[in-house]
Amino acid sequence: MGQIEELPDDYDESQPPPTPAPSSAAKAASEAIPSSLLSDQNVPFPIKPEKVQNADPLAPELPPAMASIRSYTPDQLADMMNKTPLFMTDLDNAGDEEGENVMLEAIRALQYEGTRGEVALSFREQGNEAAKAKNWVDAKEFYTKAIAVLNVKKEDDKWEKPTDLEKEEKILREAREACYANRALCNLELKNYRSTTLDCAQALKVNPRNVKAHYRSSMALLALDKLAEATDTVTRGLAIDPDNKSLHQVSEKICARKSILDKIAARKAAEEETKRKEKQLLSTALQARTIRVRRTDAKPDMEDAKIALTPDPLSPESTLVFPVMFLYPMDAQTDFIKAFGEMDCINDHLEYLLPLPWDMKQEYQLETVNCYMETITGGLIKVGKKLPLLQVLSGGKVEVVDELVKIVVVPKGKEKRFIEEFKARKGKD
Repeated sequence: MGQIEELPDDYDESQPPPTPAPSSAAKAASEAIPSSLLSDQNVPFPIKPEKVQNADPLAPELPPAMASIRSYTPDQLADMMNKTPLFMTDLDNAGDEEGENVMLEAIRALQYEGTRGEVALSFREQGNEAAKAKNWVDAKEFYTKAIAVLNVKKEDDKWEKPTDLEKEEKILREAREACYANRALCNLELKNYRSTTLDCAQALKVNPRNVKAHYRSSMALLALDKLAEATDTVTRGLAIDPDNKSLHQVSEKICARKSILDKIAARKAAEEETKRKEKQLLSTALQARTIRVRRTDAKPDMEDAKIALTPDPLSPESTLVFPVMFLYPMDAQTDFIKAFGEMDCINDHLEYLLPLPWDMKQEYQLETVNCYMETITGGLIKVGKKLPLLQVLSGGKVEVVDELVKIVVVPKGKEKRFIEEFKARKGKD
């Protein structure tokens, strides 16, 4: 609420009213704004007054830095920030209308201050600092820049000419070895194992006795399960430094991994041998029973259902079981039996399948249905419901296609129509 202030008797109305002391809230608000934002010197971009006019004439003016930001749209700000080296993401659009960017050119010029060895050394030292902080991505980038400087062709050399050529060559050689070896460390930590081996190879070209390069290469090869190459690399490293603990540790890890892989390989070989024996014994069992089988490219998906010997697939005394499909073509229905024993009769399974839940007319009863199978020649045979499956399949009249036995179940009252439709379909085929 405003307060009424009583004026003194000698108040001169011709003088401007005294400026009231700021309230504690206003004072706190002004102190909360950093002085840098209130300074006209700290303006990131030119201010456009027409863009920052406030609709409320009594509202306070924005600080210069905030007014500078309000002067532009987000897209305009992004475009201008891209011209600033710190925020630059697109070099093609980093220039002004004439394609120039003074700050960018100044930064580029820094790359050529000093000799090539000095510039490479500078990048290497920055990489070392990043590596100490375990900032592997940045460290790798600095080492890559150093290597790029080292690999520049002589005709493209834009750096200062060294006064001491021998010293410069020594710097270049040491920098090349160290940068490749250290970038290998970064790649190893980043799990870029192939790149690690390539960098180590480059370091070893410069100095074949670089033990760190041998160690890092062997670690990468171990991670790639290239145990023979890893063993060779460790052996070469230990020939240089027989007491190197790190190399001995890698050697132990290689032996442990080799043991694991050998066990896996032995188990896999045993499994493959078991499958081979099972397949051979199954084939022998089918031949002994004169059961014909055929495979096509259109094998149905039956999950793990298949022809097998049970309970022991490696025992010739086991019983053959078959996946069996009961077809009800007159009503477009089916039933699937996963393991139909060779000594089972059709009735053994129809007894628990019938009556069928969808058979509202009660046409499918044990006494009122007959069963058929298609022959090898494309005809039909009627199958005795009390015959063992082995007796039905043996003899060569029918064959098991894609490991699936198909038995057609037809109500006796519809047999004639079924046979006529079957012949008509076969005639068209």
